[in-house]
Amino acid sequence: MDAEVSTFSVTGLERPVDVLVDEWGIPHLYAESEDDLFFAQGFNAARDRLFQMDLWRRRGLGRLAEVLGPAYVERDRAARLFLYRGDMEREWAAYGPDARRIVTRFTEGINAYVDWLADHPEAMPPEFGMLGYRPARWEPEDVVRIRSHGIAHNVRHEVARAATVAAVGWERDLVRQRLRPHREPHHAEGMDFRLPAEVLRVYDLATQPLVLVEDTRPPLGVPLAVPPVDVRAGEGSNNWAVAPSRTATGRPILASDPHRAFSTPSLRYIAHLSAPGLDVVGAGEPVLPGICLGHNGRVAFGFTIVPVDVEDLYVYQLHPDDPTRYRYGDRWEAMRVLTEAVAVRGEEPREVELAFTRHGPVLHVDADRGLAYALRSMWFEPGTAPYLGSLRYLRADDGGQFRAALREWRGPGENHVYADVTGQIGWQAAGWVPRRPGWDGLLPVPGDGRYEWDGFHTADDFPGVVDPPRGFVATANQYILPEEFPADRKLCFEWPDDARYRRIVQRLRSSEKHTLVDSMRLQTDVRSLAAEELLRLLREVTRRGGVDGTVEAAHADRTVAAAMAVLDSWNAELAADSAAAALFEVWVSRHLTPALIHALVPAGLLPPHADIDRAGLREGLREPTRWFGPDGEERRDRILLDTLRSAYQEVESLLGKDPSTWAWGDLHKNHQRHPLGFLDPALDVGPLPVGGSASTVNAAPYIRTDFAQTIGASFRMVLDVGAWDNSVVINTPGQSGDPRSPHYRDLVELWRRGEYVPLLYSRAAVERHTTTRLRLEPRGATSNQPSGGQPR
Repeated sequence: MDAEVSTFSVTGLERPVDVLVDEWGIPHLYAESEDDLFFAQGFNAARDRLFQMDLWRRRGLGRLAEVLGPAYVERDRAARLFLYRGDMEREWAAYGPDARRIVTRFTEGINAYVDWLADHPEAMPPEFGMLGYRPARWEPEDVVRIRSHGIAHNVRHEVARAATVAAVGWERDLVRQRLRPHREPHHAEGMDFRLPAEVLRVYDLATQPLVLVEDTRPPLGVPLAVPPVDVRAGEGSNNWAVAPSRTATGRPILASDPHRAFSTPSLRYIAHLSAPGLDVVGAGEPVLPGICLGHNGRVAFGFTIVPVDVEDLYVYQLHPDDPTRYRYGDRWEAMRVLTEAVAVRGEEPREVELAFTRHGPVLHVDADRGLAYALRSMWFEPGTAPYLGSLRYLRADDGGQFRAALREWRGPGENHVYADVTGQIGWQAAGWVPRRPGWDGLLPVPGDGRYEWDGFHTADDFPGVVDPPRGFVATANQYILPEEFPADRKLCFEWPDDARYRRIVQRLRSSEKHTLVDSMRLQTDVRSLAAEELLRLLREVTRRGGVDGTVEAAHADRTVAAAMAVLDSWNAELAADSAAAALFEVWVSRHLTPALIHALVPAGLLPPHADIDRAGLREGLREPTRWFGPDGEERRDRILLDTLRSAYQEVESLLGKDPSTWAWGDLHKNHQRHPLGFLDPALDVGPLPVGGSASTVNAAPYIRTDFAQTIGASFRMVLDVGAWDNSVVINTPGQSGDPRSPHYRDLVELWRRGEYVPLLYSRAAVERHTTTRLRLEPRGATSNQPSGGQPR
């Protein structure tokens, strides 16, 4: 294949590096040393994703106001509260002996591209021109100090549970979230669970996705609309590994599809990194060196989130005469108060105060009650920069070495699945979780010294398995603790619905000669076992006649009969073109769930469209006397039929009177938004009609007010372990974040159709599919190739 060739003279390289970009936008980097390899990775990541990377850095460091204006000062202050401020030597050591060198070379590569742009302004990503600023240079510490993009948000559950406990007791909170293993949350003596409504305002400012606002003033003075706040369901993932005994080729297969928020460009970036001693390919995040999902020619690896509890909200009694001191034990302890200057575009810098207790940042002060609230989180411990721990396993030679590397994996909590070329497969959960002697972390606790962490649980305290008899391992964020798991290891009590996991197991058990195509189809599967369960119940209720026990009465209700005519023969596949899927999802999300919240939870504790425990919902409907009392079955049946009736009427208003024209994808849309899409809608990708729901393997949760998909598998990977060039991958909307690039949105239609592209590994295969050759040369080296071309 003829390839476009560009050469770049770069300060900081020791030897030349070749970057071969294949026809799907995946870069394959070949260097003569690891130092040059990671330098080139930083340079190349910036070539494709510089604006995304710059925005990530500014958001995390609290430097948005510097370029976006005064509307971001409060957000910058919040972000600074969540920076790692501990011992940097311990921090670097946690990721391995060469981590500091790797990150340093990576950021030097980013800076080299920023410097190159100064001499080639025509190549500057257009977003910088739209906002009127230039990209900044990076420090190695920027990569590891930023923690506000972590995905453990247990403190939100603590606050929600506290509100229920204060109002009606802890049992009612089980409607929102069951606890497994079941337990009554520990109530600290003397604790007042009436928390201020704004107790998490700063926390949300620091951790929620960035939304640009009206006071962001681009040079052209364009009036900006404010996009709606992105309300999210819990983020999840799927992975599995199939043993050679159950595959058609006799080689293991590994599949992984992490579910995160959709965006343009996507969170993931695929790269192939090759140098003497290291040859890895797969996906990571563009702001991090290395990869975290993929393979190294010997071991394949992927992960899903384990929802471990790594956050605690502490409540402090303040000194009556000095609000910067709080009660700890028998004394008053001083907060650590820092004053920092926040640069503000168009204004003088503003000073902000950051207060910390011994446990962590102060989120809120209730001056009237003399109370302060602070967060302790694993985020603030050394070695918990999300996913950088993957540097430890990139050189694993087999499954045993991979598992050994996980002992130092600190965050986030993950189900790691692997397969190696010897045929071994395995699963190991890992992450560091605080030991809480005498309490469980389910409710806020006093910060007076009675509730302290006592070290950490590590991977050795988590479950795992090697070469299980059933011939596969699989995870989908489900409950993973075996019956014999020690009760004193309080890792987590809040688990997502297991419907995705049960569907994966169902499909893998039915496939004795599993293929890559089988795994691809499973990743895009939209059959819902949760829907099957509710359909069975609904059919039972309508066939026996509803609440008065007569079949005639049930069918006399024409609306219910019409709804059942749509649903009765449905196979529970939430396909984008399915009428039944549209009716079912409108019913469950917009009618049944709000009705159950109204019936079971006191007014004001949960919003009507709260994201409650779906598995618990189905369990309660199957055993109605638990929820509704002695007349529970009748009350349940009435709710089912009343909400089905109103849902059918709503779908008629949304999609028309003729059910044969209804389609779930006409309501359920995928939006892959660019941060500046409100300035230039052409930057956005979508809306795209999609199928699925939160309960399907092809996960597609959505905002219940408008059905917009919030998260899902923007990246999918299926690996043929040992015959690596057969492996496939997809990354929507494309590899590049530059809207001028042919790889900005070239993969989106393939992704929407459930298709994949090759994930090439051998140099020969890469050469056959190369469309662009970039040669990075040390500045001063001679070359006959044209230099300084715009790299796209």
